[in-house]
Amino acid sequence: MSRLAAWSRRLAVFALAVAALSIVIVRSNLLELEPALATFGAALGLAGLAVLLALASFATIWRQGLGGLGRALTGLLLGLMLLAYPAYLGYRATRLPALTDISTDTANPPRFDVLARERPPGRVAYPAATAARQRAAYPDLVPLQEDLAPQLAYRAALGVVLQRKWQLVDAHPPGGVRRDGTIEAVARTPIMGFRDDVVIRLTPVADGTLIDVRSAARFGSQDFGTNASRVRSLLDDIDEAAGALAPELQPEPDKDKNSVTNRPVRRAPKK
Repeated sequence: MSRLAAWSRRLAVFALAVAALSIVIVRSNLLELEPALATFGAALGLAGLAVLLALASFATIWRQGLGGLGRALTGLLLGLMLLAYPAYLGYRATRLPALTDISTDTANPPRFDVLARERPPGRVAYPAATAARQRAAYPDLVPLQEDLAPQLAYRAALGVVLQRKWQLVDAHPPGGVRRDGTIEAVARTPIMGFRDDVVIRLTPVADGTLIDVRSAARFGSQDFGTNASRVRSLLDDIDEAAGALAPELQPEPDKDKNSVTNRPVRRAPKK
C-alpha cells in the first residue's frame, strides 16, 4: 500500500472537514471573520497538499506496483473539488477591478441609514474614487425608470426583497417628508454566507418612478463581481414584478415632479 496515497486521502478528508467547519463559523457568526477565513485558508492548503501527494503516489504505484490507487484518486478528486471554486474566484479577480461597493448612481448614491451602524468604520459612504472604475467595468448599471406610480413601484421592490428572503432591516414608502422611498436589507453570499448590504431608493419623477440600487460588501477589497451581479439581477426582478402589477391600479403621475433627465437611465418597456 502506497503511504503517499493513504496520506493524500486522509489530508483531503480532513481538509473537507476543516472547510465545512469554517463555513459554519462564518454563516453562524460564531467567531470573528479573520479567524474563520484563516481556517478556510488552512483547508485550502491541506487540499493542495493532498493533490500533490496524490500525484506523487501515482508515480510510486506505477513504478513499484503498490496498492492504493483508489485512495490516491479520492485524495485527488476531493482536493481538486475544494480548490476549484477558489481558483475560479482568483481568475475572476484578475479580470475585474477591485470593487466592493456598487451603485447605479455614482454621483448621488443611495445612503445607508440603519445599516450604517452595522458597517465597519470607513465603509459607510460610497467611495467616490472608485466611481470611474465602476462605470468602466459595468456601464450597464444605471437607474431603472418605471412608468409606475411610486407606491406601486415600492410594493414591487419590497416584494422582490421578501421573495429573495433577504434580511429586511428598514423600509419607508415614497411620500411624506422624506419624499424618496427606501428599502434596506442584508443579502448573503451563496457559500460562505458573507453579509452584503443593499439599499433601494425610489424617487418620484414626472414619468413614474426612478429606482436606484446600491450593494456593498462589509469586508474585503474584492467582491469578485458579486455586487454588480446582484444589482443587475435585482433591477431585472423589480422590472418584472412591476410589469405584473395591474396598470389600472396606478394613479396619475404627479406632473409637478421634475423628471431626471441629466443622467442615463434604463427605461422599462411601456406596460
